[in-house]
Amino acid sequence: MIIDTHAHIGTLPPFDMTIEQVLYSMDKYGIDFTILSNIEGAENDHQQNPVPPPYSKPQNQLLRETIDAVRPYPDRLGIMPWLRIQHELPDEEFVSLLKENHDIIYGIKLHPFHSLTAPDEERLEPIYRLAAEFELPVASHTGGCEQAMSPHLYNAAKRHPEVKFIMVHMDLGTDNSVALDLLGKLPNLYGDTTWVPVSTTVEAIRRYGSEKMLFGTDNPIDGKDTLLHNRTGDRSLYQQYFNELKELISADDYANLMYKNAQRLFGL
Repeated sequence: MIIDTHAHIGTLPPFDMTIEQVLYSMDKYGIDFTILSNIEGAENDHQQNPVPPPYSKPQNQLLRETIDAVRPYPDRLGIMPWLRIQHELPDEEFVSLLKENHDIIYGIKLHPFHSLTAPDEERLEPIYRLAAEFELPVASHTGGCEQAMSPHLYNAAKRHPEVKFIMVHMDLGTDNSVALDLLGKLPNLYGDTTWVPVSTTVEAIRRYGSEKMLFGTDNPIDGKDTLLHNRTGDRSLYQQYFNELKELISADDYANLMYKNAQRLFGL
């Protein structure tokens, strides 16, 4: 079994990711369940300029549209709502949508890079209270700008031991060393494999055990065959996770990484 805990739908040029692409790749590459977020929650683009409509949508509209897209596939897909933490916080309507669709909502997604907002800012405390109330893990992009670096997520996790936090990317664009060190300092802090070298994941398992890492991909960021090759046609990193990694760790550790940890954290 394989559970992908970090995938996407939505349009934010140059990316255009659809439910159909996600389902295609799941069928072709043996993914049993996927938890996804809608990238149209991005408040700033990769150059840190505000994203204009229609590529950036109000939080509640975005959640409603994501629910409508995922609802037909409750046995295959789940939602991690992308919160617009620079300009919005969950309101009564958001909480109502969460309650009404709790069966397909498995966590909360923060993107400090696209929101230019660090997860340890005090104004985000209502989000963590909501996560605790509904027993939802909080997954946050790490890497790319100061606000998104892993120490800020570590600070939030330290303040909220009742909430599980996931360092998505383990500080994208770095050697992962800071995130790797932080991973072992809190029992409620986890990492994921999205664009993380296999060597980093093996080292995390060696240091802390296989219960601390989750399988995630950013699928289908490079198209429907993201799990096979990147946009230039080079072999995907995830082929190493599907194949070579099995020879580097035990079968039990591999099962934890690829699906059992996700089952435990998300109640699947």
